[in-house]
Amino acid sequence: MTASAVEPFRVVFVCTGNICRSPMADVVFREFADASGLGARVASTSAGTGDWHVGEQADQRTIDALARAGYDGTHHRARQFTHADFAHGDLVVALDRSHERILRGWARTEADADKIALLLSFDPTARTLDVPDPYYAGPRMFDEVLGMIESASRALFRQLEPAIRPVP
Repeated sequence: MTASAVEPFRVVFVCTGNICRSPMADVVFREFADASGLGARVASTSAGTGDWHVGEQADQRTIDALARAGYDGTHHRARQFTHADFAHGDLVVALDRSHERILRGWARTEADADKIALLLSFDPTARTLDVPDPYYAGPRMFDEVLGMIESASRALFRQLEPAIRPVP
């Protein structure tokens, strides 16, 4: 998987409702890409397995946690994952194993299934494979989840960076 001179490498982050974890991952990953000077070589987005929040902003606690860490999550609008995401994406990143199972069930081909990975699988320091859902918790849990997402997104970006860096 490499980004071509014309097409960016496309990543979609997936959680349940697309208002907490996956928007955080998208914002953080995008920041890493932009800060490295490779923002134009990467396209990222996020989606949910469910349609409950389609069109809504990220949960206010998500926006607040991102802001406390220096990120802007105010532009996000929730959407549901579709089969077109497999066709247009290079990597589909699930935030926990329930999302991974759903995505594998939706994959129509082996090539689609091969695009699916768990975010925390990229972080060698992670003690679990599941980013916990902070939705029913308080602000502290949103900050903890953001920390997990930052660490794993940094590791993911470091792994992808050699493939997306332009060849001299």
